[in-house]
Amino acid sequence: ATCHYVTSELDQGPIIEQDVIRVDHSDAPEDLVRYGKDIEKAVLARGLRYHLEDRVLVHGNKTVVFR
Repeated sequence: ATCHYVTSELDQGPIIEQDVIRVDHSDAPEDLVRYGKDIEKAVLARGLRYHLEDRVLVHGNKTVVFR
């Protein structure tokens, strides 16, 4: 899952936050949907928090996110 700034090109803005979740063959399709929703919400919340706390420095199409 990725949280990034919006540009005129779809999904090409500078990245603020990313994360992954591990899955395996025993996960049902419903589990995968739930995992996807959960990680998207968490990544978006962190990215928004970093932006609102002025912790993101944008340089061109790159970002530096301070702790």
